[in-house]
Amino acid sequence: MKCLCLSGISLNNAIKRGLSTSCIWRKNNDSEPPENREKFFITTPIFYVNAAPHIGHMYTAVLTDAISRWKQMKRMNVKFATGTDEHGMKIQKAAAAMRRNPLDYCTDISNNFKEMFSTSNISYTDFIRTTEERHKAAVHHFWKILFNNGHIYKGHYEGWYSVSDEAFLSNDAVEETRDRHGKYVHISKESGHVVEWMKEENYMFRLSCFTDQLRSWVDKNVIRPKVFEPAVRSWITSLQDLSISREVSRLQWGIPVPGDNSQTIYVWLDALLNYLSVTGYPNSGWETWWPADCHVVGKDILKFHAIYWPAFLMAAGLEPPKMILCHSHWMVNNKKMSKSIGNVVDPFDRMKKYSADGFRYFLLKEGVPHSDGNYNDNKVVEMLNAELCNTLGNLLSRCTGKALNPQQVFPSFDPEAFEDCATEEGRNLLKNLKDLPSVVHDHYDDYHIYKGLEAIVSQLHSTNAFFQHHKPWELKTDKSKQKWLDTILHVTMENLRVCGVLLKPVIPDSSEKILSKLGARDYERTLESIMYVDDLQSSRICDERPLGVDSGLLFPRLKK
Repeated sequence: MKCLCLSGISLNNAIKRGLSTSCIWRKNNDSEPPENREKFFITTPIFYVNAAPHIGHMYTAVLTDAISRWKQMKRMNVKFATGTDEHGMKIQKAAAAMRRNPLDYCTDISNNFKEMFSTSNISYTDFIRTTEERHKAAVHHFWKILFNNGHIYKGHYEGWYSVSDEAFLSNDAVEETRDRHGKYVHISKESGHVVEWMKEENYMFRLSCFTDQLRSWVDKNVIRPKVFEPAVRSWITSLQDLSISREVSRLQWGIPVPGDNSQTIYVWLDALLNYLSVTGYPNSGWETWWPADCHVVGKDILKFHAIYWPAFLMAAGLEPPKMILCHSHWMVNNKKMSKSIGNVVDPFDRMKKYSADGFRYFLLKEGVPHSDGNYNDNKVVEMLNAELCNTLGNLLSRCTGKALNPQQVFPSFDPEAFEDCATEEGRNLLKNLKDLPSVVHDHYDDYHIYKGLEAIVSQLHSTNAFFQHHKPWELKTDKSKQKWLDTILHVTMENLRVCGVLLKPVIPDSSEKILSKLGARDYERTLESIMYVDDLQSSRICDERPLGVDSGLLFPRLKK
């Protein structure tokens, strides 16, 4: 048996080289303090508190959480920030309509988001609210830098404004139509929300000066997936100066412009600056986290993150983010989610039905960032029954059950028995298991979580076929076949262990249950522990060990 310690070799390089740590892995930086590790700063957008969370919000958070957990598995020091956006005209109107204090209104919905994050096991490191004093201080400081650098001037804005989108729109982005009462109205072509003509004196940002800098930034392949890049390039070609304040007579619920209480800072400048305020900006030490490595956003807010935000940062002399990871939307039975239609999917309700891990799995397996997903309850049930209940859960139950495994052990692997009895499919199974961590690693590193899951499920299907083909239940009464029976169980359990480790970013609680049932020790639950030298026959986890305590059915079968 061959074992190899990774002393002096980075995990990324080990994965690329296919190196192993399979038997008694130890790593020199096991006790290395987080601050000395490679840093990774990832964010969700801060969610607007105009309504309760829906599955679109949950998908954004779960996708970001999976990436964050993956980077932590690679022993990075991760900052994962999320929060709520609590200022603006829309909030002011909603609170007034309910005759509530705006802050109390915001607090209630912000707490709903925190509850969703807790229920769905979102492991953020910072939750920011734009009503916090630390954020207001960061916004004021940043505004003064832009002003002192000559990028803000007092002017007049005249044009279209969408309260629902909190966005200024050009004439080309607006069309006239009739509302349901037959009245002519103007709406945003993109969102369909009603817009209003606005004319007022306010502060303007010299956005039009940043065409070349923005184009150079986009040239660095920062917009992912690439399908969204053409839209960003198109926006860059027609930049106009941006209004970044509103008259306080129109908008009171926001952060005042420093030195001018007659103006309130535009909600998007306010909101985008949360990415700096969570680093501690402008206090000492914030620079260690900047620039952000990845902003995860929905396609409806791409323009704010790919045009306004990097331009603001460039104007302040700061580096723009390294990447904008943009994802598409969720349809429901091929229709856009809408409160008026009544098809908004409640994530709390679905997590009760399908479990938090089950629903996380569905969103990340079905969700493809470059195109809209289509939500359907029957589709959830079919996927979870087929892949988590049948393929994963049943296989774990069968190979660890007392009928086949009365001693309740993770048995040892016998190379001779495998060589004598295994088929070509069995040999391919081990070869593919050796390759699986590097395949999934590349998909996860490219933020294609769904592709990583496809590879894992494919491996589990092959493991089920191996188990079913060799019929271990027919060997249990033949003492001469004990080593081959043990080897079948070992190969099956080892596939489950490797897949259990690779599933940790997606179904964290269930992965721990799988690994606990298999009796995996702490160092056998790490990414490093599933890298192999040569082939699996020469680098097995060699010692027989007891299985863990049965924690019950992993994924119960769901009814449509």
